[in-house]
Amino acid sequence: MKIFKKSFTQQEAIPESAIEDAVEVLRTGRLHRYNAIEGEQTPTELLELEFAEYLGVPYCLAVTSGGYALQIAMRAAGVEAGDRILCNAFTLAPVPGAIHNTGAVPVLVEANEDYCIDLDDLETKAKDSDAKFFMLSHMRGHIADMDRIMEICDTYNIFLIEDCAHTMGAKWNGKNSGTFGDIACFSNQTYKHINSGEGGFLTTTDPEIMAKAIMYSGSYMLFDRHLAAPPVEVFEQIRFETPNFSGRMDNLRAAILRPQLKDIQRQCERWNERYYVLEAGFKKSDAIHIPERPEKEQFVASSIQFSVLDFDRNQIAMLQSKCAERGVMLKWFGGAEPTGYTSRYDSWKYIDDMPKLKKTEEILETLMDMRIPLTFNLDDCQLIAEIVVEEANAIAE
Repeated sequence: MKIFKKSFTQQEAIPESAIEDAVEVLRTGRLHRYNAIEGEQTPTELLELEFAEYLGVPYCLAVTSGGYALQIAMRAAGVEAGDRILCNAFTLAPVPGAIHNTGAVPVLVEANEDYCIDLDDLETKAKDSDAKFFMLSHMRGHIADMDRIMEICDTYNIFLIEDCAHTMGAKWNGKNSGTFGDIACFSNQTYKHINSGEGGFLTTTDPEIMAKAIMYSGSYMLFDRHLAAPPVEVFEQIRFETPNFSGRMDNLRAAILRPQLKDIQRQCERWNERYYVLEAGFKKSDAIHIPERPEKEQFVASSIQFSVLDFDRNQIAMLQSKCAERGVMLKWFGGAEPTGYTSRYDSWKYIDDMPKLKKTEEILETLMDMRIPLTFNLDDCQLIAEIVVEEANAIAE
């Protein structure tokens, strides 16, 4: 019996160039983003400028986490306590958590068979809920039809915030993920596409929103020290009206991220190479279903999802157990209890008047998830696929 022996949580080492840059920052002792000698451009300032240029937007703010970026994105957009915010029911807990932290109310939207948000349910709730904001998660790297989403937002005058934690480097019809909405938020947490342990970006084309976000992030009156920011005149009144919710990125994390950002295109290609090996292997089993991805979606697959449509809960538990015995770690989004990073929408008990989302529950009931760290090579992916297929076929028989 073949056994897989690598860890599903071991990422690649930080590049040597990033380590050298980090050591240089440590030697200066100037870790705080605003601690610089005269005339010096800090790593955080430069990282913001470089990410804005990479994405093709004028403004970028580096912060402590993707979840923090989500929270101040909503506040900068004008979200107030009691506001209703459209949100994927199939997402990770930091998304509804960020909404709750602003005092707003999530309006959960059903999931679809392609693991994206259900666009018919989105349109119905955009029409009927009185929500003026939409927090769209590109969950696990799956991008919904952005053409129709923008039509819905335009029709109902909805402010769109893109949660791009899983889509840095991805595109829809050639347009960068994160450049459709009014604001986009990205994550640099260890399991994302560039790794600083924790960290995030907020990007926008709106100068007033960026000015508010910079003040929220804890700039004090040092807002003129941002390179990917609007002119200081934009801050004239905003600086007095915006509270400080300190969540700045530091120069050490920025130094670690800058070389990784320069190499992101090659890294995205490597993730997809591994994804395609796994996808081809999984498709050899009739028990495993992987939705076809649309031609307009240029995804980055740092994880893979599949459904075992004909399995009951006991069979799914058996598949997880049998694969784990052979070294393959599968996560299940349909579990009644939150486990690790997976949780079903109805476990978020802080949401009042929790809806019953039958379609989402049916989809999550058989939905499996697996990370694809770049520490795996193509032969590893082939072996993983063989193990999962063997166990799935044995259970199906």
